[in-house]
Parts: sequence; structure tokens; C-alpha cells
Amino acid sequence: MSTEVPKRLTIYDLAKLAGSSPSTVSAVLNGTWQNRRISEKLAARILAVAADADYSVNMQARALRRERSGIIGMILPLYDNRYFSSIAQIFEAEARKRGLFAIVSCTNRDPQQEQAAAQMMIAHRVEKLICTGATDPDSIARMCHAQGVETINLDLPGRLAPSVISDNRNGAKALTTAILDRLEDRGNPQDPILFVGGRIEDHNTRERIAGFREALTARGLESPEENIMPCGYSGARAAPVLDAYLLKHKTLPSAIFVNSTITLEGIARWFNEQGHNMSEIVFGCFDWDPLAAVFNPHFLMVRQNVPVMIDRLFDLIDSPHAPSTALIEIQPEILGVQ
Repeated sequence: MSTEVPKRLTIYDLAKLAGSSPSTVSAVLNGTWQNRRISEKLAARILAVAADADYSVNMQARALRRERSGIIGMILPLYDNRYFSSIAQIFEAEARKRGLFAIVSCTNRDPQQEQAAAQMMIAHRVEKLICTGATDPDSIARMCHAQGVETINLDLPGRLAPSVISDNRNGAKALTTAILDRLEDRGNPQDPILFVGGRIEDHNTRERIAGFREALTARGLESPEENIMPCGYSGARAAPVLDAYLLKHKTLPSAIFVNSTITLEGIARWFNEQGHNMSEIVFGCFDWDPLAAVFNPHFLMVRQNVPVMIDRLFDLIDSPHAPSTALIEIQPEILGVQ
């Protein structure tokens, strides 16, 4: 058996792998590539090649990484959602108060876009990267930590960095309880409730389903598996599950727990296209948008406490001693309860 020590990759090896020059690779790795007018696309490719090759930057690059850049980054799944847009807005305002420049990148819930955005943040020498609603925050944490960049998770938790999220289980339990109270006021407390939206792979959806079931159990009610429909976050995906329910049961449910306003938009579109009256259904949404009250003033909605979440986030940023397993859960507010 050979005992030869594997050759350590050099900057020249990386240059060949990336199809670039050694000086360009060096500029990308030490964070000075912008001064040389190197394109973002090329910088991202070089960083990806370095990550794939498990390349360790030299001590000079490590020293450069330790210098304060005054830049803090955030990846965000969506802009066209009041919850995530408010996160971005309040995050940037709090960063400015601390003399930091915030870079926010929308990644459309796409793991490849998340990875590419994180690589670009590293290239810009961010001091910390906030992973908001990331599909795989741990892979981003591993990549960032290898380059000396700390990460913090927001909205969805991870195992390799501290996390600040909403208390999804208790929030969902409170929302479901409010839905049941509304059904009882209408005289049909035993009628079925559907849970629509979200992804079962997501921590938040799993916790909301758990809270939904706990509230039903507390009232002595069942939660049949067929009534729980985590069909994703796209509004268009709500229509097929409602079509299937109506085809099987020949009648609409009395209440629907909606996992996000994105899903709610799809449900509202379906009701309009089918000619059904939304006011006949009790709706509870684990998300908040004041415009929802325009077409149904009786909606029950969960408003996640973004200002407090951002406060706790910056507590972690200002005092970076929390263990990677730290999980801070913030209680949301139920709106629409009379």
C-alpha cells in the first residue's frame, strides 16, 4: 500500500481547473478581485472550483479575511412577501445603525442560487452571513466556515450555526384553536379543517403541522392524514389539492389553515375561478398581509414578530459566543381574534 502523501493543491492547480490565471485566482481568494475588475461570474466559478477541490487558503489570505470589511450579508428566499421584505428592510436599518453595509440577495428557494449567493458574499469579504429561510443552511455554514465567515440562521434553523425563528408549533396551535373557536361560534365545531401549503421537509412546516394536530387533539378531534396537504409554497399548487378534495367530498371544508400568504393567494384565485364564496369558510393563515382583510375581514392571521427576531439576531452578531446549537424561538401574534 502506498504511503505517499497526496500533493497539496496550489494556486496554479486551481488556475488550471478554473481555466483562469494564477493572479486572477489569487485576487478572488484574497478578496481583492473587484479592484481588478474581475467579473462576478468568474469569481463565483473560481470559488466553486476551490470549494469542490477542498482547497485551503494560505495564511496571507486568512489574515486578509480577519480584517473587518464592514460588510454583512443576508440571503433571502423571496422579496414579494411582506414577511421576508420586512426582514430585509429591518435588517438593513439595524446594520446601518452599527456602521455596517448590508448586502441582501434573493435566492428564490433554489439551493444552487443559495450556494452561488453565499460564494459571492464570501468574495465580497462579508463579516457574517445571515441565512434566511435557506433550504440547506448547514451546507452554506460548512462552506462559509471553511473561509472564516460565521453564519447565523433566520426563519429556518440549522445544526451548524445559531438560529432565530418563530415559535411555529405554539403559534400554529394558537391559530388552530382560534379557528376552532370560530367554527364553534358558527355552530359546526366538529367540521373538518384542512392544512394547506408548505413543505414537509421544512422544520417550520413540520412544527406547524404538529401544533395544528395538538390543538385538534385538545378538543377531542381527529386530524386525518388526507386533510394535511403540504403542497409547497407556490400558490399554483393549492388548486390541485382543493380540486381533489372537492371531487372526493362533494363539498368544501368548513375551515382551512393556510401555511403562508403565497399559498393563500393561490387559494383565493381558485375560489374566484370556481365561483365559491370565501366568506363561507373560516380561514387561518400562518402569515400576515393587511390586504387580506380587504377581501375577507374575518381572516385569522399570524404576524411573525420580525422586529424582535432581528433584535435577537443582532444580539448574536454583537456577542458572537452562542453555541451552534442555539435555537431562539420568538412567539408570533394572532390577529383577527375578537
